[in-house]
Amino acid sequence: MPPSPAPQPYELKVFETGRVETRPDNLHDWFNALCWLAFPRTKARMNAMHAAEIPREGGKRGRLRDLLTIFDEGGAVVLCSNPELVCLLTAGRWRELFWARRAQVQDEMRIRVLGHAVLEQALSPRPGITCKVVFGPFDADPDEVAEAWLTQAPAGASPRDLAPLPVFGYPGWTPGQSAMLYEDERFFRPQQPGKSQLQGK
Repeated sequence: MPPSPAPQPYELKVFETGRVETRPDNLHDWFNALCWLAFPRTKARMNAMHAAEIPREGGKRGRLRDLLTIFDEGGAVVLCSNPELVCLLTAGRWRELFWARRAQVQDEMRIRVLGHAVLEQALSPRPGITCKVVFGPFDADPDEVAEAWLTQAPAGASPRDLAPLPVFGYPGWTPGQSAMLYEDERFFRPQQPGKSQLQGK
């Protein structure tokens, strides 16, 4: 018998049909569908970028689609107009940011998670869960911020261009937070010196 045709890549199927397949009783798919509702522009942009890239890859996923996949599964938008707090985050100074300045963080920084895998993991949170983030002003629309960042991402962009954020360290997100928690480098790793981050305009 002739070989059966290869299954169509998921992202191409979504792009061509406009339908987001959601398996019954599957929390991962359910959170993905919710993210399409909350971040329609960003999800559509990621899907279109996947669809444009797949035919050029020859069956081997490249850096751009790695970035898109990681952002889709574990992305977040940090809304903050205070450059000091943003610098603490990008420098990985977690204890100073999330403990010493936790009241200020709660007032001046918002985190909007669009990664459906992270949302699923939030049902059983642990400090080691890390988002990859882009930045926008405090009063901005997170969907617009993320979509604009993807549109403006330079050629050769990769997951390393997204700042890491151990999101469950945000004040009050998980119980049992203490000053020493943020010193535990198993969960709150310091940033690498000189590592570049691409921030949203």
